[in-house]
Amino acid sequence: MTLGIRFSPRLIVPDPDRASAFYQDALGAQQVFRAPAGDDGRPSMIDHRIGDSSFRLSPAVSEWGWLSPDDLGGSAVLLEIEVEAPDDIGDRMVAHGAEVVVPIENRPYGKRSGRIRDPFGHLWIITGELR
Repeated sequence: MTLGIRFSPRLIVPDPDRASAFYQDALGAQQVFRAPAGDDGRPSMIDHRIGDSSFRLSPAVSEWGWLSPDDLGGSAVLLEIEVEAPDDIGDRMVAHGAEVVVPIENRPYGKRSGRIRDPFGHLWIITGELR
């Protein structure tokens, strides 16, 4: 039974425009909506699509409880993407400022995967088929 739910994570970042550029360049995300900028010059939300998935970016606003990984001292969530070429995606992310946390390698559970920290502190599991 489905409840008609659509799940779209919202990543909290210090600078949504900079983060949007990173995700477009590194992951091929398409920006589908950008809310007007607020008094601080930052948009309240930028919506993106990657394939059949979507995610949103919003600025850190501590009084609302919207805290970025830097505010928390690290990411509390792992974002997992399954791709055809995990090495290529990992390399693209690193080329655009991300860092390798766990190298992308063949794993004993039958996948090729690793972990990448993007420039905004969010942790990504990049996974795909063994090669």
